[in-house]
Amino acid sequence: MNWSKLSNKHLYILAFLGIFSLTSNAQNTLEDYKKQYPDFNELVLNDSQTYDFSIENNKLKVVQDNHYESVILTENGIQNNKESFSYSELVKLQSYDAYSVIYDNGKERKIKVTQTNEIQSGQSSAFYDDVKERQLIFPNLEAGSKKVYHYQTEFVDPFLLHKFLFGSHLPIKNSTLEIKTEKNINIGYKIFNDPSNSIQFSRTEKKGKWIYKWTLKDVNPIKFEGNSPGFLYIVPHINVYIKDYTINNQKVDVLGDIDKLFAYYKGFTKNLNQTEDPTLKAISLQITENLTNDDDKVKAIFYWVKDNIKYIAFENGYEGFIPREARLICERKFGDCKDMASIITAMAKYANVKNVFISWIGTREIPYSYNELPTPAVDNHMIAVYKKGEEYLFLDATDKETLYGIPTAFIQGKEALYGEGNTYKIIPVPIVPAEKNEILEQVKLKIEKDKLVGSGKIEFNGYNRSRILLRIGDATNKTRFEMIKSLVLKGNNKFNLKDYTEENIKDRDKPYQIGYNFDLGNYIVKVDKEMYVNLFLDKPLEKVIIEKDRSAKFEFEHLNYINTQYELDIPQNCTVKYLPKNFSLDNDYIKVDIVYEVKNNKITLNLRLKQKKLLLDQPDFELWNKTIKDLKSNYADTLILLEK
Repeated sequence: MNWSKLSNKHLYILAFLGIFSLTSNAQNTLEDYKKQYPDFNELVLNDSQTYDFSIENNKLKVVQDNHYESVILTENGIQNNKESFSYSELVKLQSYDAYSVIYDNGKERKIKVTQTNEIQSGQSSAFYDDVKERQLIFPNLEAGSKKVYHYQTEFVDPFLLHKFLFGSHLPIKNSTLEIKTEKNINIGYKIFNDPSNSIQFSRTEKKGKWIYKWTLKDVNPIKFEGNSPGFLYIVPHINVYIKDYTINNQKVDVLGDIDKLFAYYKGFTKNLNQTEDPTLKAISLQITENLTNDDDKVKAIFYWVKDNIKYIAFENGYEGFIPREARLICERKFGDCKDMASIITAMAKYANVKNVFISWIGTREIPYSYNELPTPAVDNHMIAVYKKGEEYLFLDATDKETLYGIPTAFIQGKEALYGEGNTYKIIPVPIVPAEKNEILEQVKLKIEKDKLVGSGKIEFNGYNRSRILLRIGDATNKTRFEMIKSLVLKGNNKFNLKDYTEENIKDRDKPYQIGYNFDLGNYIVKVDKEMYVNLFLDKPLEKVIIEKDRSAKFEFEHLNYINTQYELDIPQNCTVKYLPKNFSLDNDYIKVDIVYEVKNNKITLNLRLKQKKLLLDQPDFELWNKTIKDLKSNYADTLILLEK
């Protein structure tokens, strides 16, 4: 076609057709997305990161470029007009750009984001907490609009690269991590949660650099489910780390094995607490003055730190990794997890206890072991560890109530990197047996004018003790009364707590106890001369049924042992018409014994229930649900009394 001879009319028609085609294609694409993702208001089109590793001025330089683009699918999606990204003193923000893309007369038009603000990140990690967030508010959104932002960061420390997640709560069309590296830089990587090898990998060469690329397309949204051990147990993700690099023909090791990781960590603690502090030494000697063995000394120091040093996480840059001097912590009377580990080890040394050392550890939300991933990604916490003969005691003072001799609940089953001078060991943290977390309760009942009237005494041990006392805190008066009522509640909402007493609130080595008196209306069912009484005023685990379509593992905070006895006086004008049958069950998940007995004009019900497994996986769900179903069936069995 001779374009020079086209009339204005022809040009107008072609322009109109072009605009119509652009608008039509955009609309068709939107409709296709809406059909493909009918349950979502937004779709992530592209979530990608690119690392560029290079040597500049005889130093390793790590720059990361990030790109995010999503499309609004429905009018409801307009409400999600905010996005954010993070950075810190060790991951410095270099630049960013953000804008909305809207369709104006059939053409794409960018509208720059002008509403932004920087806030402190809401991260809960106790190990590193100077992260900032840049919040972005996208203007003029409507169905079919896009949210786009880019930002660039530079990593100050090559040991601290971030993991890349191939997933979020929204569906993603394309998710990509790319590494560009000079050939004198060696990298390692580890992929998690990709059992079918769906993540596509390639390595190519371009302009003298290696290009590593991992891509996952059409990523299903991650379903957030209660009692999940953590996002990292579910979402496909990759951890990349630098093994080594060469400058001027000299190889510089970074990461790749536990020796290198420990050497990195040791650099943060090698000069710690080298100068004696007279004040802290005097305190240490005073609180251990009359104690004759190391175990009692460590225990006294551990409890003193819990009672006198307030836990506050306040870190900036490398302060997120370097414990502060014990002298400073003592002066300030506050510190984070690293600081508490620092002051415990220093005080133990002053008390002439030699085997207490700082250790690194990851909490249960992190799924890696040191052998799987020997990088700082495996850790987010620090504690002190006391080597007591062949036994190791884990001293985490961040939880004020956890008693001496057991680890905090959130590090059970994990590994500690225990540094003893210039050597280290990997120490497994035990899962605390259910028996140490016993809830022991005795309830005496009698029937008065169609009401159950009773008195009880309940004691909480181990994690149950610390969990409950942390929840109650310093509550007083009506607030405390309602909290206690929720702990001893029996039967139904007609439960009336008359009064209560508490024991051993301050003594960590004894169980926390509550004595209480109550009555319970609208519980006994009378039909003619028969009275129906269900002695299970509590039904442990009754509601812990796992959904059939659950994808995440199911985690308990800790193992429980329930030991309860109910004793009911038989009214003088009644006999026992029906006594429920005894029941026993013992499998991989729970052991339970239910025993009824009639003796001395009393009916007793003894329930002993022990949990055995802290983390349930999909193969466990069916049998677990069957176990709970059997348990509920026995809970429902009702005692029948007959009036004479």
